[in-house]
Amino acid sequence: MKRKPKITASRKLLLKSLMLAKAKECWEQEHEAREAEKSRYLAERIPALQTRGLSLSALQDLCRDLHAKVEVVDEERYDIEAKCLHNTREIKDLKLKVLDLRGKFKRPPLRRVRVSADAMLRALLGSKHKVSMDLRANLKSVKKEDTEKERPVEVGDWRKNVEAMSGMEGRKKMFDAAKSPTSQ
Repeated sequence: MKRKPKITASRKLLLKSLMLAKAKECWEQEHEAREAEKSRYLAERIPALQTRGLSLSALQDLCRDLHAKVEVVDEERYDIEAKCLHNTREIKDLKLKVLDLRGKFKRPPLRRVRVSADAMLRALLGSKHKVSMDLRANLKSVKKEDTEKERPVEVGDWRKNVEAMSGMEGRKKMFDAAKSPTSQ
């Protein structure tokens, strides 16, 4: 596994300043695009007012029309603000409920618990399960006699053993020794 070379502090600072400059440039472009869109939308929706050459009654009619439009827009704005305020209150209430629920239930420290296989099946399947698992039934049984046979022979002085086993008498002793543990 190759280790990546560390970037020096001056290189980090240079990269950070370049990233900030690029972010500022992008933000300015977005801001200009938003302003252009806003001015285009306003020019499309609101025609320029032509007040020159209008009589007093025509100007009064124009003012009444503008006031009616302003009232409609104010009503819509009020309705939208009320909906927004209602939604923010609801969000705040739900956040408080979540915090309350989180605070009420403390997680207990977990302890290691010995559970038998039957108890685990009962917990998983409910009290209706009738299958009992006796895991000890499949274990191999070991008898005491088997363990006694496998006992190591006591080791004494090997020189005495060699002298005792030499000749025909030694072979007879070995033969008798092989027979004696089975007869016991």
